[in-house]
Amino acid sequence: MSLLLSSLHTINALFVNKSIRTPCQCQFQCRYLQLQATPTRLSFSFSTIPVVATPLAKPKKLKCQQTRSSLQTKTQDDDGIPVEDVKILVKFKSKYNYIRVIEVSRKADHHFAGSRLLLLDGPGNIHSVSFLFKSITNTYFDVFATLPPILPPGPLGILGFGAGSAARLILEFYPEVLVHGWELDPSVIDVSRKYFSLAKLEREYTDRLFIYIGNALKARLRDGFSGILVDLFYEGSLIPELQDPATWEMLTKCLRKGGRIMVNVGGSCVEAENKLRDGKLVMEDTLKAMHRVFGDKLFVLNLGNRKDDSSLALTGDLPESEGWKKALPRPLRYYVDLWKPYFC
Repeated sequence: MSLLLSSLHTINALFVNKSIRTPCQCQFQCRYLQLQATPTRLSFSFSTIPVVATPLAKPKKLKCQQTRSSLQTKTQDDDGIPVEDVKILVKFKSKYNYIRVIEVSRKADHHFAGSRLLLLDGPGNIHSVSFLFKSITNTYFDVFATLPPILPPGPLGILGFGAGSAARLILEFYPEVLVHGWELDPSVIDVSRKYFSLAKLEREYTDRLFIYIGNALKARLRDGFSGILVDLFYEGSLIPELQDPATWEMLTKCLRKGGRIMVNVGGSCVEAENKLRDGKLVMEDTLKAMHRVFGDKLFVLNLGNRKDDSSLALTGDLPESEGWKKALPRPLRYYVDLWKPYFC
């Protein structure tokens, strides 16, 4: 959702020249700020969180845009949310993150209408999405929720828990699955319990949901994981360890026989605080590192308008599609046919 949450792209609607990020990585960008005293719209640039209109038909995705100069005109075509439709519930700096929780009005004419968004780090990445009256997010979290039916029996690990967007879907759709989530920043979990109903989720699934504070790359269970979801971003970029084949060899050893790993590898829509950490290049380096370990048992799913906008990776043999679809809730079946073999 980085080692901080993130398992992809400030709002100070009100904050000059700032943008908002999440672990998926949706980027909120406050635009026009140097051209007018008060911004009228907040616009989004989706990296790890491309939006899908409906998985039952071909999804509509928001145009992916890199962060641009604040000297933008209001006539520019964007997918902004009027400032009056956004409320900042909390903002503060923790040891690891610049944490913001925003609420989008249900009246807003936007994909995120009626949602709460968890934003971390300077660039404004969205690390979690929660809607009041629905579980489906129409983002890559829904893709994460397609993993359990193709795993052997056993617990599922989420590395980069955030506010629990993926965990919520999995717990609801698969009554037999145990979820173990790791999050580096305790403040993220505290905020999630207060503003994203995580405390309620923990009470409801006392015997199925387990949350740990600490380095996600040190996650271990005695008998291993049946599957691992990796959503690890820091300062707006996939953590450097994911570009090292040794990390994937280590994670593979944490799996039970037949286990798989699904990864949010970001893409060109991810804007890092360090401008040298180009989202597309980091994604490519991560996939190359994975390929050295998994070879031809590596598949990629692209969610953006362009091939390199925002991607996920899956390890293991590609399952038979019809059987996989039948095991999924109807809103998630669309994603099965999007997986393609990875080629360097």
